[in-house]
Parts: sequence; C-alpha cells; structure tokens
Amino acid sequence: MQPLRSARARRAAGSLLLVILTGCAGVSFERTTETSGTFSSYGVALTILSSDFPKGAMQVARENASDANLANMEVQRSLVFPYLGPLDWLLDILGIRYARISGTWGFARD
Repeated sequence: MQPLRSARARRAAGSLLLVILTGCAGVSFERTTETSGTFSSYGVALTILSSDFPKGAMQVARENASDANLANMEVQRSLVFPYLGPLDWLLDILGIRYARISGTWGFARD
C-alpha cells in the first residue's frame, strides 16, 4: 500500500502547486459623475527564483484595471506588500506579493 500513498501525495502536491501558481486579481469601479469616477485594482503573484507566476503582482493589477477600457485612467496610489527595502531580494527566492493600485477615470465636469 505504500506506492498508493506516495502516488496520492504526489497528486495532492501537484494539485496544490497548480492552485498556488494561479494568479488572483480583482477590480472595482465607483461612478462619481456620469463620465468619471474612481477605481481600485489588485493583483497577487507567486515568485519562485525571481520568476513571477503568472506575472508580477503590479503588472496583474495594472492590466486588470486597463482591461475595463475606461477613458483617462490615472493611477494616484500604488502599494506592494510585502516590501523589505534592501532585503527585498529575499522575496525573489520564494514569496507571494500583493499589489494594489487606485485612482480616477473619466472626465469630471468643470
């Protein structure tokens, strides 16, 4: 019965790896006038040996916001967590990063 357990363990580990390698993203828009509003977008990415899966977290967040095709999008705030400053290279070995951007879109009335 030992080979059956190891096969199940390999299958479970492979399934877990596939779940971890998928990226997570989300976006929300709030309208303030008929032609403008605010947005917030986030992305999560896994880093293994300086390779980001599926892409870098900030790139996922920006692409997610731009997929809405809203006019005049302007990013006002961006955040990446965790950020270790000079020791940030440690997260390039193995880490999970979260990025969020927020800003405005459209044309406000004067």
